[in-house]
Amino acid sequence: MIEVKNLSYSYSSTGGAALRGVGFRASKGEVAAVLGPNGSGKTTLFQCLLGIRKPREGEVRIAGKPIGGMSRSEIARTVAVVPQDHEPPFPYEVLDVVLMGRAPHLGLFSVPSGKDREIARRALEAVGIERLADRPYTRVSGGERQMVLIARCLAQQSPVMLLDEPTAHLDFRNQVEVLSRVRTIVKENGLVALLNLHDPNMALLFSDRVLLLKEGSPIGQGSTEEVVTPENLEALYGLEVEFISRNGAKVVCPKLPLSSKARRI
Repeated sequence: MIEVKNLSYSYSSTGGAALRGVGFRASKGEVAAVLGPNGSGKTTLFQCLLGIRKPREGEVRIAGKPIGGMSRSEIARTVAVVPQDHEPPFPYEVLDVVLMGRAPHLGLFSVPSGKDREIARRALEAVGIERLADRPYTRVSGGERQMVLIARCLAQQSPVMLLDEPTAHLDFRNQVEVLSRVRTIVKENGLVALLNLHDPNMALLFSDRVLLLKEGSPIGQGSTEEVVTPENLEALYGLEVEFISRNGAKVVCPKLPLSSKARRI
């Protein structure tokens, strides 16, 4: 479980707050999404969840424990992270990148065992990319690279996954493929996943809960169905939207100006 209570953070003692009164929770088996414009505090929130930044006020609990009282190694065993951008300095093989997820379980001078390698291979199979095991990580596509990082999270065997804009730089098909795989993995393994997203349609399709952040403050949180509404999205992005329903699913569409004159440059 991830539980955040009244979280506030400032980059300096005299500066304005980057986060103000943020509170939400996500439980076992749930995918939660954080939606907000650029600069709304999504990445800062993730850094507070990882203990990288210390909140000015409030509390963060991961798997029932306050993050402030956990060691770095304990956090690494509890939370697995898929970063927004990842470019390794060496052309490691895909299996070796996934094997890096076992690091929190190894001693300082230990090397991965046969069991660790088997866990890494099973993680590759779970995300459907075992065929890439011997391929250089730097030579796979963007969508495949995201799958590799998700496999690394699985190999880490942590109950919580944080994914920072996992669909950034991916085409439409790969966005759907990556988020579909994440949702399946979370449900089948009883994990908790928190995703930073930009597209409310992806949140509608794949998340159980949503937190809306604007300028560091929450303007809505709860079940996706209740929170992702035209009114909330207009308040969040300053853009009028409407929902289109098709076969029981909802799609968010912006309301474009009726006159093309308003769009001339």
